[in-house]
Amino acid sequence: MKLCIVTGASRGLGAALAEQLMNRGDRVLGIARHHNLALAMGGHESWTADLAQPQPVAERLQSWLSRQGPGAFEGALLINNVGVITPPGPVQAVGLGALSSALRVGLESTLLLSAAFLAATDSWCLPRQILNISSGLGRRAMAGAAPYCAAKAGMDHLSRAMALDEANKSHGARICSIAPGIIDTDMQGQLRSGDPSQFPDQPRFAAFKSEGQLDSPADCAAKLLAFLARPEFGVEPVADIRSV
Repeated sequence: MKLCIVTGASRGLGAALAEQLMNRGDRVLGIARHHNLALAMGGHESWTADLAQPQPVAERLQSWLSRQGPGAFEGALLINNVGVITPPGPVQAVGLGALSSALRVGLESTLLLSAAFLAATDSWCLPRQILNISSGLGRRAMAGAAPYCAAKAGMDHLSRAMALDEANKSHGARICSIAPGIIDTDMQGQLRSGDPSQFPDQPRFAAFKSEGQLDSPADCAAKLLAFLARPEFGVEPVADIRSV
């Protein structure tokens, strides 16, 4: 049994990951703006928190992890899944508060939660993994999505640097930032509904849906968990699920 933390666990890919981890017998803590009733009813942890203010959540996580007995687990896993996309368009068309929130949720929360997880579990001498859910847009810029592109690019490079730090330890954590492909989530719906005059790629995202190119959250979650189980997980700190 692993101890697993999943952010954005109340819907979409995060909810699917939390459900599959729970169903396979792991102990799960879900963190999201909304309560995950299935986790709570299954005897797991569900915290409601706004990761636009990540420091108090990270402090709580570090304290909670420090109270867990590592002897009950065969490993520990943090999945930084949460992300936000601002209304599609150039940055000057988006409110400053929304821009700040997008970077706090998409990048700062990954940094702080990862730091809390690593600090609290450093002495556990158990296999530890961090899976950061990135995006192809962290590797290829797209007009109308600059804050999301920046957050995911930052996540990729953060993962590279943290992996170098952990490689110097005898029980260092394995870390990977992975692009999960295109998934049928609310975020995709937001992109499809964008104004083409502000978001030139809107027709392409509409076609993903109409042509059946979107993966389901459940199918994507299964692929990600299979990837986590590979012995080579974390050898490369940045990956794409479609090429592994």
